[in-house]
Amino acid sequence: MRDDDHWTTTPLTAGLLRGALDLEVTARGVLPHRLPARARAQNTDGQLAMAESQPSGVRLAFRTRATALALDTLPTKRVYPGAPPRPDGVYELLVDGRPAGRGSVTGGDTLTLDLATGSATVTPGPVGTLRFDGLRGRDKDVEIWLPHNETTELVALRTDAPVEPAPDRGARVWLHHGSSISHGSDAATPTTIWPALAASRGGVGLVNLGFGGGALLDPFTARALRDTPADLISVKLGINLVNADVMRLRAFGPAVHGFLDTIREGHPTTPLLVVSPILCPLHEDTPGPSAPDLDGLADGRLRFVALGDPAERASGKLTLNVIREELARIVERRRADDPHLHHLDGRALYGPDDAAELPLPDGLHPDAATHRRIGERFARLAFTGEGAFAA
Repeated sequence: MRDDDHWTTTPLTAGLLRGALDLEVTARGVLPHRLPARARAQNTDGQLAMAESQPSGVRLAFRTRATALALDTLPTKRVYPGAPPRPDGVYELLVDGRPAGRGSVTGGDTLTLDLATGSATVTPGPVGTLRFDGLRGRDKDVEIWLPHNETTELVALRTDAPVEPAPDRGARVWLHHGSSISHGSDAATPTTIWPALAASRGGVGLVNLGFGGGALLDPFTARALRDTPADLISVKLGINLVNADVMRLRAFGPAVHGFLDTIREGHPTTPLLVVSPILCPLHEDTPGPSAPDLDGLADGRLRFVALGDPAERASGKLTLNVIREELARIVERRRADDPHLHHLDGRALYGPDDAAELPLPDGLHPDAATHRRIGERFARLAFTGEGAFAA
């Protein structure tokens, strides 16, 4: 007989989750989503579908006297043939806001993505279990942060004492949208992606709509931001528009205005911070698209290269410097009628000196140390002094 046969099994409902906009019932459990069903129905991009199903910033939050808990999940592991193996996703346990353990779940489905051909295949796998023991037997707030970079179906939550949803402690809600850098890219754990670090330092609750490859000014994303309750909003725009090469300067300005207009329909006076791209030498003055370096991939290294030509800027192709100038101009113009709109140059978060000290390992994405630096700087620049989000 298992020692947890007489434990309490708590239904996994939206009331136990923070940071998710929707909860899909699946054959084996529930799947948190970071875009609502209406937005997902309008999306045809497989990359965005994968990214929004990865629960970056999503956590279970409950109050309990339990001394032990077990979470059954079905993760989706990603495999890139020829590239170094990806580590298992990390779950982090916080008790009364303090780190209390971490672990991973083996098994699960396997998604094989061939960067050379673009093919994708799924191999089904078994449910796995994450377990934490030795917790103090007193009332406490418990959070389990789900892996930021691993699609995770929740199957069952079992504890040796009853569970109830965590109470609302009155923290302001920060709604953030961005690219893979905001999603978490190569951060080590879900609480050390830069938005989570900044939220912790700012004392706010995070809703993270950072989508790897998906910060493309999609109208359905703007509507999701419009319709999500929030006290603070930020949008970090630029890198995906360049490395996906999806528009020219003529379309970029009106698209940004439309994106901001839509957000303002639901949040007319909420502090709204527009953040331009961090430094990325690959695309500072070279347009996209960018692509994996297949020669490096053959050697087991994943790096990206820019395929554009700097001369193409004359025909309206976007670079990061072009985008920074245009975003600064747009915000300055709109501020005449919108005093709650703010701008932050992303190079204040990660600039030339940082790139010399902490270069982007694959040419596009920050590593764990850089996530920490960006998070700490954002917290200082946005949440303190004259920052856009200062209390």
